[in-house]
Amino acid sequence: MSSQEPNRQSLLEFPCRFPIKAMGRHSEDFQKLVTRIVLEHAELWPDEPIRSVPSKAGNFVSVTAVIEARSQQQLDAIYSDLTDCAQVLMAL
Repeated sequence: MSSQEPNRQSLLEFPCRFPIKAMGRHSEDFQKLVTRIVLEHAELWPDEPIRSVPSKAGNFVSVTAVIEARSQQQLDAIYSDLTDCAQVLMAL
């Protein structure tokens, strides 16, 4: 099936609560960058703060934003923009 078919099966039922995690080198602007990318596509889940966790050595950071996911296409767009960003080393 192509990704544009409306009957494509998904393990998720939309809308749903969905955490987006991105990892990159630690910098003052990394959380802002990830937040901006995520907010271009989705709203944050009410009362869920964006969390940043530094690595043990402090060289890397993971940022988690919990969103209200409305479709698989929306999630695909978020992950596409995150992985296209040079500062993002990994997105989960």
